[in-house]
Amino acid sequence: MYIYILILALAMVSALCLTRKRVQPKLYLAFWMVGLAFFVGLSDMLGGYDRYIYGEVFDSIADQTRVGVPLGEYEYLGHDNEIGYQYFNILFSFITANRYIFILCETLIIYFILYLSLKNYLSNQAVFILLFLGLFFFFTFTYIREILAVAVVGLSYKYILERKFIKFFALFVVAVFIHNSTVVFFLFYFIPIRKYSKTTVVVIAILLLLVGLSPVPRLLFMQYGSLSNDARIEQNLDAMGFRLEYLIEAVFFLFVILNNYDKLGKNQGELVFLNASFVFCFILLLFVQSVNGGRLSWFFIMGILVTLSNLYGNMSRPYRALIVSVSLFLYFRILFAWGMFLYPYKTFLTNGHREGDRVFQKYEYDLNYDRDKFYR
Repeated sequence: MYIYILILALAMVSALCLTRKRVQPKLYLAFWMVGLAFFVGLSDMLGGYDRYIYGEVFDSIADQTRVGVPLGEYEYLGHDNEIGYQYFNILFSFITANRYIFILCETLIIYFILYLSLKNYLSNQAVFILLFLGLFFFFTFTYIREILAVAVVGLSYKYILERKFIKFFALFVVAVFIHNSTVVFFLFYFIPIRKYSKTTVVVIAILLLLVGLSPVPRLLFMQYGSLSNDARIEQNLDAMGFRLEYLIEAVFFLFVILNNYDKLGKNQGELVFLNASFVFCFILLLFVQSVNGGRLSWFFIMGILVTLSNLYGNMSRPYRALIVSVSLFLYFRILFAWGMFLYPYKTFLTNGHREGDRVFQKYEYDLNYDRDKFYR
């Protein structure tokens, strides 16, 4: 666990000591993105069972590549309608047959795309890293396919701002073919880029919360599951229940933003990310009774990250302390909740597995990897 505390401590020192200078260099952001990418990418199947699922899918495709299966005849263990991720796997199967190398490369690509998406919109990279650690970092360990789609969508903010629909739509389609939940992002292009009144924002938030407390979100999930043929959606319907953390997060972010509203929306770029922040909160409220509905908000999480990090320098001291405190709380909440999914930290550069790793014991499909991480 100590290595995670060290990472957070470094981010805090950066945020608290360097923000007064309003750190500008893109090199700072690049340094953190590269460091976190290797930290996540080199980890030995940490984060939960999803990594084993993606590893098995990739190994199956790599085996087919080895024996020369024609491109149109691959048997894919994942979801047939997400062909973008299928071909992503196939492409890398010509480079490596090893699941660890594949996941490392995918993680590096995710963080590189995130860097490209954000580098021109941040005025305070130090605070951004602190917020990123609290809100998004741990999810990059395990939900790698959806996070890849989120990263690709991140590139489209530029074209939303420039009103270039064709380029936006091209990136949107790529992301949908990676993870079909990206469909929630499409309508964001058509939201007018302007500053909405506080009253409008609050009324919409209350209405969506009321809808979220009704059976409507369940019906939406049922419809989405039928359209996507995603069995996981239907499985999660039985696990729906009130998510207090969604409500608290949404209310907190709306509170901070609306109480500093006069400092925001100075240009079109700020407005795009500001509106994305509101959509992020709205989705949390709409799916306040859903176990996984909150994951749909990830496609708008860049709005929260950019808006709050850029706003930080213009906030009063109590609000700054609040942002730092909440980032710390969110970081440790996941760190302790996930527990053995994350620590003790181990890389795939050494053979074997962590003692008492229940995820390994249940989901490891190829024990050859345990004896030799690079046997294939």
